[in-house]
Amino acid sequence: MKILIVDDEHLARERLKSLIARFPAYRVIGEAGDGKSALDRIAQMEPDIVLLDIRMPGMDGLQVARALTVMTLPPAIIFTTAYSEHALSAFDTAACAYLLKPVRREKLAEALKQARRPSKAQLEVLAQSTSGRRNPARSHIIATTRDGQKRIPVEDILFFEADQKYTTVHHLQGEVLIEESLRQLEADLLPQFLRVHRKILVNTAYITNLHRAETLGSHGGELQLRHTEKTLPVSRRRLAEVRRLLFKGS
Repeated sequence: MKILIVDDEHLARERLKSLIARFPAYRVIGEAGDGKSALDRIAQMEPDIVLLDIRMPGMDGLQVARALTVMTLPPAIIFTTAYSEHALSAFDTAACAYLLKPVRREKLAEALKQARRPSKAQLEVLAQSTSGRRNPARSHIIATTRDGQKRIPVEDILFFEADQKYTTVHHLQGEVLIEESLRQLEADLLPQFLRVHRKILVNTAYITNLHRAETLGSHGGELQLRHTEKTLPVSRRRLAEVRRLLFKGS
């Protein structure tokens, strides 16, 4: 089984790799030192199991685990942490095991055996597929703010705008920052949302007009949306797709 190790401490990752090397049925395929990198590597490598530290700078392990629940078939999660007070929150995210540091070989062996069984999140996906129902689309985006977690209905979101490690969610009540990538959001929210630029993902329900101008440099055009005065760039390679969307049936 393929394992990804996520921990912000290099020595902790090395210790886990040395322990896993004693179990021939398991193979470490990669590692990450922070939550955002973990999500990217999980999407790229598709591990069976993620050994996930909880307390990390930026996006912590619990946030990573909650983000994984939207995947079609999420990996099994084993939390590894020095803080026992996180146990209840860990199991709320459908983790299959919880290991306290320093991780002991026998405890890791037990956790890996438990990870062979589907997690709660995986079982929910399997139940939906066997009953002939599709995996439900996301109805909310969750952002962590200074005032706690904020749930934003997808239908209230005008557009997403990527900027380095963060994505800004522009919605009817304002703006918030999240750490999900546009690629993941696009996969989850198609066909309601359309990528119009490498940094912009737009809710098609709010598009009102498209302006094409030769003076926009590398941009092929600009979009106007309801409920905002801000215009959004449309890349040249996306222009034809946006035009087809706006003018289909006309």
